[in-house]
Amino acid sequence: MTSQDVSTLMQHMGARARAASAVMARAPAARKNQALRELARLLGEAGPELQEANEADVARAQAAGLAAPMVDRLRLTPGIIATLQEGCLQLASMADIIGEISGMREQPSGIRVGQMRVPLGVFGMIYESRPNVTIEAASLSIKSGNACILRGGSEAIDSNKALARLVGRALQLAGLPEDAVQLVPTTDRAAVGQLIAMPDYVDVIIPRGGKGLIERISAEAKVPVIKHLDGNCHTYVDHPCDVAMAVTIADNAKTQKYSPCNATESLLVARGVAADFLPRIAAVYRDKGVEMRCDPEARAILAADPALQDARLAEATEADWSAEYLAPIISIRVVAGVDEAIAHINRYSSHHTDAIVTTDHVHAQRFLREVDSASVMVNASTRFADGFEYGLGAEIGISTDKFHARGPVGIEGLTSLKYVVLGQGEIRR
Repeated sequence: MTSQDVSTLMQHMGARARAASAVMARAPAARKNQALRELARLLGEAGPELQEANEADVARAQAAGLAAPMVDRLRLTPGIIATLQEGCLQLASMADIIGEISGMREQPSGIRVGQMRVPLGVFGMIYESRPNVTIEAASLSIKSGNACILRGGSEAIDSNKALARLVGRALQLAGLPEDAVQLVPTTDRAAVGQLIAMPDYVDVIIPRGGKGLIERISAEAKVPVIKHLDGNCHTYVDHPCDVAMAVTIADNAKTQKYSPCNATESLLVARGVAADFLPRIAAVYRDKGVEMRCDPEARAILAADPALQDARLAEATEADWSAEYLAPIISIRVVAGVDEAIAHINRYSSHHTDAIVTTDHVHAQRFLREVDSASVMVNASTRFADGFEYGLGAEIGISTDKFHARGPVGIEGLTSLKYVVLGQGEIRR
């Protein structure tokens, strides 16, 4: 396509999305929920079609030498499809918050003032690899009464087109405009530049992918952006703690899946439990092939254990404390206690998700209050930082910004509040 072709395409998509957003904003909850249930059903019935499209994408990615974590994100397994179906059904069962009025108060003048929850309008979603985002974004857009324009990565184009066809069919069956969810059909990168520079048609952009993509979108967008750049998540093992629990959580947070942004990348250990905890978690990591990049104190403890001579130990550098590996690598540091742990996290964290494992209630409360991250956890794996696990039905992404939305962005993150005033003829004097 020529640059003019791309520009014309995006302008037409934007105009259709804006028109559809007006219909979606006033759509009855029953129709939106019907579309979500239809989508769940269609996902279950389209197994062979989706598998064929996804296999084509995976084969093309592997032939192009795409990194293993990116290929992993690309796969549409039966488990992922089942999770997408469950997310659609969960959203359909949730109360419709559009049009809700809250905080209504009568003022001395006699007027009553409150706020109504309304859709944002049109959002643009730009994402890489994970084709499941197509369904997550579409389902949340439908439930929140928005319209959306989706631009997936070129590596997932066949999978995304197959999924988008199912969304269009579900909208049609529910009597809603198919233009409410549109997938950009071209892999031309110029489409991204157009999408992020259409304030007449697009109200917000949500990038979901690598740091390079998100930095570019943030720098060039002419509409607001909801984003996070890195997923440098921490697990801090406190003194005192249940060491067996700490081993289980630290294992899951790192190894349950290496590629997501909520996987723990850095392990902090209080000095009071380091000698007991570190050899136990290191044995787990060794057996799973995880490289441990340690500070001198942690490395000395592990190197002195004869049972860990074959563990993959390395010396941590300053860069490791800020690294998002998305791989079987973890940085490990011994700290004096909760004060040093909080200071380390607030300095090096990407403010995504950080967890403490402790039996000290005061330490837990301090960690919750003082760690400046979008999700802060006590005695739980960082892998729970996810819209589905938080009961949001699905998520459009994770925000580490502090304005509008923070953490997993679900239905409420795709809405805004406007003031409503009810009177009985009052005038200002």
